[in-house]
Amino acid sequence: MANTGFLSLCAYGRVTGLAVEAGAGVSHVTSIYLGHTWEEATYRLEVAGGSLSSYLHSLLMESPNDPSVLKALKERKTLIQLKKQCCYVSIDFERDLHDQDYHHPARFQVPDGQWITLGKERFCCPEPLFQPKLLHQSSPGLHHLAMQSLQKVPDHAKKDTVDNIVLSGGSSMFPGFPERMCLELNTLFHGTGCEIKVLASPERATAVWAGGSMAASLTSFQHVWLTKSEYQEHGGMYMH
Repeated sequence: MANTGFLSLCAYGRVTGLAVEAGAGVSHVTSIYLGHTWEEATYRLEVAGGSLSSYLHSLLMESPNDPSVLKALKERKTLIQLKKQCCYVSIDFERDLHDQDYHHPARFQVPDGQWITLGKERFCCPEPLFQPKLLHQSSPGLHHLAMQSLQKVPDHAKKDTVDNIVLSGGSSMFPGFPERMCLELNTLFHGTGCEIKVLASPERATAVWAGGSMAASLTSFQHVWLTKSEYQEHGGMYMH
């Protein structure tokens, strides 16, 4: 077993940094220093791909589209394909929401050949990652959790952690997500003299898997593995 945040960092060739993971079932931010996770600097957000798909469905059910066409979205696979193909993160959500000029419609063909038109739903769908209140959750957004995590990192490790902020997970793949995360973090850290940069690999959707392959195969990691005999002697808590 290994922490997914650590494995995300490995995929970027790092062992120190902040991993911002937005997956299918849950999102996390994790600060890691020299391969060790700071448990007190790890935060969880109950907004991820599954809840965003459900949110998109509810948004479209309230849209001007023909209800008979929207029946195709009961098929989860079609809904996820629609989300991946058409949705994006807005750089300025309030402006885009209230100014019709920023509503750039997109059309999506459902399996039976009919078309669904998306307007503001395109950028409203992923917004709960930054504003969980849209899904009636009281948690801070992913960028606020990232800042809280960085603030918990000890001073001697802070600069290296801030300089290596990486994104991973399928829900980080929305166009505009890296730019919005970078913008929000720089706003939060304004006045600290700290310029935030966010690393976003094109293959970040599978960063955890790639990092797991690297950690399992490289000799430099072999000394950190818990052996079967150690597990039998000390039990599961020894892992931590």
